[in-house]
Amino acid sequence: MRSVFKLFIVLILFASCSQKDEVKSLKLSHGLSLDHPVHQALAFFAQRVKEKSNGELIIEVYPGGQLGSERQSLELLQLGGLAMTKVSSAVMENFSPKLRVFGYPYIFKDREHRYKLYDSELGNELLLDGEKYWLRGLTYFDAGSRSFYTKDTPIETPEDLKGLKIRVMQSPTAINLVKTLGGSPTPVSWGELYTSLQQGVVEGAENNLPSFYTSRHYEICKNFSLDEHSAVPDILVISTQIYNKLSSEEKRWIQEAAQEASVKQRELWEIAEIEALTAIKKEGVKVTYPDKELFKEKSSHIIKDLEKTEPELYKTIQEIKNLGNE
Repeated sequence: MRSVFKLFIVLILFASCSQKDEVKSLKLSHGLSLDHPVHQALAFFAQRVKEKSNGELIIEVYPGGQLGSERQSLELLQLGGLAMTKVSSAVMENFSPKLRVFGYPYIFKDREHRYKLYDSELGNELLLDGEKYWLRGLTYFDAGSRSFYTKDTPIETPEDLKGLKIRVMQSPTAINLVKTLGGSPTPVSWGELYTSLQQGVVEGAENNLPSFYTSRHYEICKNFSLDEHSAVPDILVISTQIYNKLSSEEKRWIQEAAQEASVKQRELWEIAEIEALTAIKKEGVKVTYPDKELFKEKSSHIIKDLEKTEPELYKTIQEIKNLGNE
């Protein structure tokens, strides 16, 4: 918490130096590289806000974790020391419990099923759940499906995960899923993962194809298994302490630009997935296509158990599944 407080003081000082003239500037933090499709969508978002406001409202995008990890950024948002951030819903679930739903295995049929949820009333309800915790979701960014990748052992069945130290996000749901499948879940921040793989702190991880490629994890991990066990979206979040001080016009600029950026990001993401798969194969990564039914069967009780232990969460998962049948 001390590091978050220090960041808060620094950002307040920066803010005091930028409140001149009529231009309002808001800082947006994320942990991805410049060539990642989500960063490109955020740059598009910033440009659209500038255009809509005729330069009166500027979004300053800080990539690569310059302003802290995803969790640190969310804590800064709660304090009002940072305006916006892009986070995985898996990290956000520590602040907004309803978002745990995205971490459960095999609840989506395909990409269109995910889009249907993001654009639905239920999707919007989940997006805004964080307002109770001073975190307002603006839009979803699709992050595809998550799969396992490893340094040495190809993952073709759940048994291949047994005893392997697999990096997971700081998410109780992700930890439980990897443990259920037989792995040894090890929370590591995204910015520290490359080094952790190099040094053997972890033996593998799980993520989507574009993130695996743009992070250059293929330099260390030469096995990628497309088991697609979960689909965890990214969320663009704004501090309610900042948002509530904006004029209705400023709120409209931001919300409209966020929706446009979400559409743009889907286009970028679909291209990035194809390019990443081709690129990692050229880099010598062995891509396997395991029988997903084996992973579904091994993890199915996680959702079944919720019917008794957390009926509301179970109901939400069933609603999401039903969207895929409409």
